[in-house]
Amino acid sequence: MRIAFLNWNNRRFGGSGSYLGTVMPALHAAGHEVALWHEVDAPSDHPVLPIPESAPVWSVARLGLDVAVDELRRWQPDLLYAHGLLEPSVEDLALAVAPAVFFAHDYYGTCISGHKTMTRPVVTPCHRTFGWQCMAEYYPKRCGGLSPVTMVKQFRRQQDRLHLLSRYAAIVTHSGHMQQEYVKHGFPATRVFNVKCSASMANGSASCGRTQRRPQDAWRLLFAGRMDRLKGGSELLQSLRDVQQRLRRPLQLTFAGDGPARAAWEAEAAALCRVEPDVQVTFRGWLTSDALAALYADSDLMVLPSLWPEPLALVGLEAGRYGLPTVAFDVGGISDWLTPGVNGILAPGDPPTVQGLADALVTALADAEAYEQLRRGAEQATSEFTLDEHLRRLMNVFEEVAQ
Repeated sequence: MRIAFLNWNNRRFGGSGSYLGTVMPALHAAGHEVALWHEVDAPSDHPVLPIPESAPVWSVARLGLDVAVDELRRWQPDLLYAHGLLEPSVEDLALAVAPAVFFAHDYYGTCISGHKTMTRPVVTPCHRTFGWQCMAEYYPKRCGGLSPVTMVKQFRRQQDRLHLLSRYAAIVTHSGHMQQEYVKHGFPATRVFNVKCSASMANGSASCGRTQRRPQDAWRLLFAGRMDRLKGGSELLQSLRDVQQRLRRPLQLTFAGDGPARAAWEAEAAALCRVEPDVQVTFRGWLTSDALAALYADSDLMVLPSLWPEPLALVGLEAGRYGLPTVAFDVGGISDWLTPGVNGILAPGDPPTVQGLADALVTALADAEAYEQLRRGAEQATSEFTLDEHLRRLMNVFEEVAQ
């Protein structure tokens, strides 16, 4: 099959970048022809996607829209596999080339800000269906920024995206939560598929050994990902003093990643460590795949304190490959793979609170035997999310659409 991937960029950026960096080579290795059609070459501080040498690549920014569309049409793809474009007008022209399948990595077309979260009076996941009523809630519930111009612009863009989704032959996504999101927005259940992502998409086929811990060691906690307000780093830091006092064991928390909230979190961590010597916090920045794998193997618990409804949170699945259980708020698609008492602990997520997170952390670590069961459960649960199974489900959809 000849498959053209459509994406806003050509970089290994975010969850969609990790996905493309795994699936494009895998489909090529399986005998399919692949190509990449993208809008911009950005962000420049991230590596270019590992595209097979024989695969054509077309850039709208470099070629111009009309030429890029003509080149795509000349290649004669059997199928377009889209992962989100910046401009609906660009998406509109591309969809005229061939039958298309859309992968919903996030709330594309179903939320003004894309966060699906209200932050007033407290941070709470939003369950609304997208529509004009969302603009009435936008400011009172602080769903996004304060600019009315930006609000209207984003609303129209998401409205156009939702309309364009009706032109796709199928929508695929990676969790039951996201599958229901699009069914709720009027798409037939027969056209929306959960293709169940692989746990290895974020870190390839790296060795999944783990470091054996000694009973007297400090508990080693890990946060991995982008640092912004809705990722819950501040709530995690606020919970640590209570957790340390209840467990009576030193805590070592490592932040791997970066983002706009990093400076504030570093200041908050420094203040905490000055008054609580048994809590240590380290910020490592973005890490290579090998360095992150080593950190997974040397940690005891992944903490995923996202306040917004994560579509899936692939990083928790990836951590499970190293026998690393996860504590997270029960938001979005996380419960698709995190089963309380089996491979981690869920804190209440509607709304998510510091006390709820602290209680979940203590539950995960207080009993040594129960903790070891969580480690074994993390490995077992991850084994159910394989690349082969994902590709099998995906190709079933592709073949139906292409026919």
